[in-house]
Amino acid sequence: MRIIAGSARGRSIEAPKGRDTRPTLDRVREAIFGMVQFDVEDASVLDLFAGSGALGLEALSRGAGYAAFCDNSASACAVVGRNLQTLGFADRAEVFHSDCFALLERLSRTGRRFSLVLIDPPYQAGLYEKTLDTLTRSGVLEDGCIIILEHPKRMRLEPCSAKLKLGKPHSYGDIAVTKLVYSEECEEDGAQGLS
Repeated sequence: MRIIAGSARGRSIEAPKGRDTRPTLDRVREAIFGMVQFDVEDASVLDLFAGSGALGLEALSRGAGYAAFCDNSASACAVVGRNLQTLGFADRAEVFHSDCFALLERLSRTGRRFSLVLIDPPYQAGLYEKTLDTLTRSGVLEDGCIIILEHPKRMRLEPCSAKLKLGKPHSYGDIAVTKLVYSEECEEDGAQGLS
């Protein structure tokens, strides 16, 4: 695996061994960062279910100011740490070996807020709605925060909150990527879509 663009363009990154981690394909990463290309510079990024950290690392390479990586696998967190050191991004990042819901509670208590959240959970774990709901209620999202969700193409997303504006899914084989935008101004009376 390699970083696609930015200051670390073309640099190799390590992926966790085994089948528990499913690295995001290069073409999907390209598509994701095409969706947020004007929102990455100086962003505060949260990479949940980080695996190798490829998404957060790509954001740092493209100018994000800070990235927090979260994974409940100790070996995945070790890989992310090594990738950060290799690419020279360790001073702009933190790695949390944690359940994502426990981490969101912890971040909420510290007042940390993010402008870009990248979510790629295990497809069979059924964590999409719970993750979005917890994020929306946690207080860690800046107004206008962009959330990028990678999910199976066949899965239909239902926004859990009117504060999340749901974009149209973009499909790449069996994978889909959906962009959501968090708005503090929306009333909790029904979900809205992105135009």
